Amino acid sequence: MSLVGVSIVNVAIPSIQHGLGASDSDVQWVLSGYALTFGVVLVAGGRAGDLLGRGGLFVIGATIFTLASVAAGLAPGAGSLNAARFVQGVGSGLLNPQGVGMIQQYFRGAERARAFGAFGSVVGVAVGIGPVIGGLLIELGGSEIGWRLTFLVNVPVGLLCIALAFLWFPKPLLRRPVAAEGQRAHGWRSLDPVGSLLLGLAVLATMLPFVEGGSTPIIWLTLPVGLALAWGWVRWERHHRASGGTPMVDLGIFSIRSFTQGSIIALLYFLGMTSIWVLVALYLQDGTGKSALQAGLVGVPSAIMAALASGWAGRNVPRYGHRIIIGGLVLALVGVSSSIAVVLLQAGGHVSEWWLLLTLAFVGTAQGAVISPNQALALEEVPLAYAGSSGAVMQTGQRIGTSIGIAVITSVAFATLAVSSWPVAMATSFGVILLVVLVALAVAVKDQRDRR
Repeated sequence: MSLVGVSIVNVAIPSIQHGLGASDSDVQWVLSGYALTFGVVLVAGGRAGDLLGRGGLFVIGATIFTLASVAAGLAPGAGSLNAARFVQGVGSGLLNPQGVGMIQQYFRGAERARAFGAFGSVVGVAVGIGPVIGGLLIELGGSEIGWRLTFLVNVPVGLLCIALAFLWFPKPLLRRPVAAEGQRAHGWRSLDPVGSLLLGLAVLATMLPFVEGGSTPIIWLTLPVGLALAWGWVRWERHHRASGGTPMVDLGIFSIRSFTQGSIIALLYFLGMTSIWVLVALYLQDGTGKSALQAGLVGVPSAIMAALASGWAGRNVPRYGHRIIIGGLVLALVGVSSSIAVVLLQAGGHVSEWWLLLTLAFVGTAQGAVISPNQALALEEVPLAYAGSSGAVMQTGQRIGTSIGIAVITSVAFATLAVSSWPVAMATSFGVILLVVLVALAVAVKDQRDRR
C-alpha cells in the first residue's frame, strides 16, 4: 500500500492538475511531499518499533496512512491535498520499518532469507502495479473523480491491514520503552528524541533540493546544512552512548562490513534504477502518445518477473549468497542496454516500442535478485536490538538514492530533450543509469571477495 502510494500518483498528475486547477509547483509537491516525510520519519519509526513494539507502531502507521488517504481523496484544493500527502508519508515512515524489523526478530537463517524473498515479491508487485491501478481508476472515474480514487483505494486495503495486524501480531502490540543490554533505561528518553530530531532534519535538508527539483539556486544551500546536521547527529549519538544512554542508531553497525557494503549497494541501485519507470512513463505518454493505462501496462511483465525472481532468490540466497546479487546487477545492465537499443531502433521505425515489455522484464528480474537478497545479507550480522532502526537506515538510503537519482537522471533527459528527440534523451539518461549500476556491480564483487 505504501509503495503503491509512490507510483500510483505518477499517472494521476494530469488529472489532478485539471481537477483542482493545480500549478506545476503544487503538483511537484504532491509527489515530493510524500517522499520527504517518508524518508524523514523512517529511522525514528524503526527505532520506536525496536523499543515500543513493532506491531503497535505498524498499526499506528497504517491508521495514519489510511486516514490521510481519506483526506487526500476528498481534498477540496491543492493545499489540502499536499498536506494530506505529507501525513501519508509520516504513516509510511512508521509502518515500513516494522516489516523488516519483524522479519529480523521472528526468522533465522534460511527461513529469514525466504521471508525477505516474500517481502521482495510484494515490493516488486507494488512498484509495477501502481501505475496500472492508477491508469485503470482514471479511465473508470474520468479526470474529475479518477484521481480521487487513486487515494481512496487505500481505505479498504488499510482497514483490512489494521484488522489483520490485530489478529496476527503478537500481543501486546505496545510496551514501555526498553533499553538495550548494558545501557541505562530512561523510559521515554530511550527513544533518543535529540538524535531523532537531528537525523530527521539532516535527511530533510539533504533530500529537499532534489525532490523540490532545485527550481531556485538558494534551495541548494540546504545540502551543506544537511551534511552538517548529519555530522552533528553522529557526534550526538557517540556522546549519548558514551554517557550510558540508548542511541537512536548504534553506530557500531557500520563497523559490520556486510551491513555497510550492503547499504552502499542498495543506495546505488535505487540511485540508478528507480528513475527508469519515471522515464518510461514520460517517453510512452509524451514521446509516443500512449495513454496512462498503456504506459502502466508496460511495467506488468517486469512486476511479475520481480515477484518470481525475489521468491527464487529468497529460497536460494543461503546457498549462493552474493552471487545472486552480482547476477541480478548483470541482468540490470542487460535490461537497460537492450532498452536503449529498442528506443533507438524505434526512432528509425525498425521496431515497436512494445519491445520494452521484454527488455524491462530483465529490469524486473534484476530487482527481485538484488533488493531482497542484499537486504537479507546486509542485516545478517546486525544485533536484534537494532533490527528495526538498522533496516530503516538502509531504507532511508534507498529513499535518498531514489530522490537524487530521479532528480539528476530526469534532468539529464530533459536537458537532452531540449536539443534532441525523445529517443536520444532516453538513450542518454539510460546511459547514466548504466554507469551507476556498473559502480554497484563493482561494490558487490568487492563484497563477495571480502567475504571469501
